[in-house]
Amino acid sequence: MTIVSEKLFRPLLFMFFLSCMSTGCKKLDQQPQATANKAAVFGSKAGLDLYTNSFYNILPTTSAIIRGDAMSDYLARTTVPDFIRPGAFSPQQSTGWSWSDLRNINYFIQNCTDPAVSQPIRENYIGLARFFRGWFYFEKLKRFGDVPWINRAFDVDDPDLYAGRDPRTLIVDSIMADLDYAASHITTNDNTRSLITRYTALAFKSRVCLFEGTFRKYHTEYNLQGSVNSLLTAAAEAAEQVMTNGGFALNIAGGTDKAYRNLFNSQAIIPSEIILANLVDPTLAIYNDANWYLTSSTYGDRLSFTRTFINTYLNIDGTPFTNTAGYRTMTFPEEVKSRDMRLQQTIRMGNYTRANGGVQQAAPPVFSYTYTGYQPIKLTMDDASMDGGSRNTNSLPLMRYAEILLNYAEAKAELGTLTDEDWNNTIGALRRRAGITGSTGTKPLIADPYLKANYFPDISDPVLLEIRRERGIELALEGFRFYDIVRWKRGPLMEQVWNGFYVPALNQALDLNEDGVSDVLFYQEKPATTIPGVTYVNVAETIKSGANPQRLSNNTSGELTWLTNVKRSWDDKFYLFPIPENDRQVNPKLGQNPGW
Repeated sequence: MTIVSEKLFRPLLFMFFLSCMSTGCKKLDQQPQATANKAAVFGSKAGLDLYTNSFYNILPTTSAIIRGDAMSDYLARTTVPDFIRPGAFSPQQSTGWSWSDLRNINYFIQNCTDPAVSQPIRENYIGLARFFRGWFYFEKLKRFGDVPWINRAFDVDDPDLYAGRDPRTLIVDSIMADLDYAASHITTNDNTRSLITRYTALAFKSRVCLFEGTFRKYHTEYNLQGSVNSLLTAAAEAAEQVMTNGGFALNIAGGTDKAYRNLFNSQAIIPSEIILANLVDPTLAIYNDANWYLTSSTYGDRLSFTRTFINTYLNIDGTPFTNTAGYRTMTFPEEVKSRDMRLQQTIRMGNYTRANGGVQQAAPPVFSYTYTGYQPIKLTMDDASMDGGSRNTNSLPLMRYAEILLNYAEAKAELGTLTDEDWNNTIGALRRRAGITGSTGTKPLIADPYLKANYFPDISDPVLLEIRRERGIELALEGFRFYDIVRWKRGPLMEQVWNGFYVPALNQALDLNEDGVSDVLFYQEKPATTIPGVTYVNVAETIKSGANPQRLSNNTSGELTWLTNVKRSWDDKFYLFPIPENDRQVNPKLGQNPGW
């Protein structure tokens, strides 16, 4: 049994005792707490181990991982998120201002002093606690910016509970101090990838420093540009330690057509690349709902990649797809051929099949689910029996070696110190794993005009453009995209049209996987006679309920579009979430983020 599974099943009686001890609540009989009880926890390695298991609850659940990119620029969905819909989101709807996990951590750090446990062992567990405090605060920093820095367990009547917020500079410095301590003192070794090790701490430090370094570089309104290079240097150095000493490598088992997706669709994790994972355990009835969420027409958000993003996948020879003559009017079966092989491991296309009743069946994009034609498969399993509930048996990564390569490359590129060797060992390695044959050994010299026009108009460095392309593709659906947009100050990307594949004409049945069987037909007046097995999609201007959210860009042909009739609008205040109004009423000293 792994720790990630064990933490879900620890005895309730012990947790009640621990909760009372760590929150300072009185026992039911109003008697003073016995010091022996505290010693039982902090006076033995077993007690420290059991206490620190509770910290793992801070990590994202499988549900959170699967939904991590639901609000992003490259995914269409059933409804526009309230956050970017004009007038739909306010401090009254804001959430995330919870501090109970932090108090649990701080209580442990304060009390992990019993000399009955040797100092190196205590420091290992304090390092673990400080790692999780760093994780906790990084989530708060990304969401709210300035927050109170709390490094002790407050009593319920402590006046500092009602203090104001501390500046992000203090928060970031404190996070880095915690992660440095963790990397220096955690001695745990783990091949299950469910426990925190020193390399988890270093990998996470590279994530934090890259985020904050680029945030400060592009958000010049904070006047923090003087610290950008030190943060980016720290990001590169932390990543380099993982790359040099961590013993990790990109998974290549399964070949270029399977190695990438194999990281996401099996119960057994691949420890060579995965640094930290949320594990499933069918013997303990621990599953996830990836299939249900990513195949159901009613349960999930019907996430569908946009064509603007799919166009960023390179040709297999390493040239931009958008340099191909006539790419704008290529049909789906044509456009997905001879591309970066991560594409076929991310969406339904080509000869993709799924098991149904024990029989492998062709599985093209299904328009009872997808709005754009680009239907995700990356986190799912190829078995229809898992589609109707929380039944998935695939463990999901929280941190991969691929991210560390991307962190290193981006930090070095932002510093202007990325060499051809660095490129070859990072971006080049990722592209070779994806089957790309050309230009993986040296840095690019020409800026891709498609990336500039559609994504990063202010970036002229071809190296940085390609690293951002690579990050979007490699980490798609892994929950990074929104906060990458935030740190790059590219919020207007959230206004992009949700577009889909090219439809050459109305009333023309399309065979999406070229197996000789028609799959979908788009119409404005439904034919009197229909073809069995074909999904009919109405793209008329209006439907019974009013304006039709599903259209073609040229009315009778063109790219599919979805929800263009619902306004999405980015405002710079969205780079931070508002402090929830209820919490501001309790503590007016918190103030509010700009614009809210």
